[in-house]
Parts: sequence; structure tokens; C-alpha cells
Amino acid sequence: MYIDFQDLTYQVQLSRYLNPGDPEDKQYLQGLPEGISPVLPGDETWFGVWMRVKNYSGRTLTPTSTFSIVDTQDDVFRPVPLAPTNPFIYTPTPLLQSQVIPEPDTAQASGPIQGSLILFRLKTDALQNRPLTLHIGESEPATMDLDL
Repeated sequence: MYIDFQDLTYQVQLSRYLNPGDPEDKQYLQGLPEGISPVLPGDETWFGVWMRVKNYSGRTLTPTSTFSIVDTQDDVFRPVPLAPTNPFIYTPTPLLQSQVIPEPDTAQASGPIQGSLILFRLKTDALQNRPLTLHIGESEPATMDLDL
């Protein structure tokens, strides 16, 4: 699904739960903030959204860094910041016309998902309050429902 926001086109390549015990998912959880364990309490789960952004406009634009997930009970979940040592993280950088995030020839673009990771820490109760809606931007955000 594609969605336009502030003259850029955003595409969720994939959204899914992450299992810290899975070898692939361990790599996505690299660079968590100090004091946060990859293994969460039983009432929480990691949820990844892999994003692709393209600039079809004729000017240089910087993608938003503001995302949230909202469930049907209006619970709001914000991304967990990851250290820049994680090669999969979404990093909004200025894009010239026809440029894309993730950049070609990076781990993000070359992997099977071909998107940049935005990591969320959700309450497991939110998984019952579907659909989960991704909000892109803050004031007058663009929105799209996420697959689970």
C-alpha cells in the first residue's frame, strides 16, 4: 500500500511481530536503548514496520521522523529509538528527486524485506484491538491500517 504525505510516497513493505529468540529478528533488535532487554514481559511484544519512501517531486525533501501506531481503543505507541549501529533502522535523510529510502546497495535495500525498520513496543492487548493504524506525521497525519 502506498500513501502520500508531504509530497513523498511512503510504502509499508512489511509489518510483523518480532521474536527475540529468532536469529533473524535478533539482528533487527540490535541497538536497543540502554536498560531495555530484547526479551519483553509477557504483556508486551516487539512489532516491526519496514518502510520505503520515495521522492517523486522535483525538489529535495526530508521524510518525516514522526510515526505512531494507534489501536481501536486509542492507545498510542511510538517507535523505540535504535542506535545508528543497527544497519536496518529507518533514518530520514534528505531525498533528491527520484531518491529512495532505503538507499540502494545497503543491508536494508538488499535484504528480503527491502525496507527500513521502525520498531515499536506494543502491549499484547493492542493486538486484540485491531485494526492497528499507522500514523505518518503528527498534525493531520496520513494513516494506513497494518497487516498482522
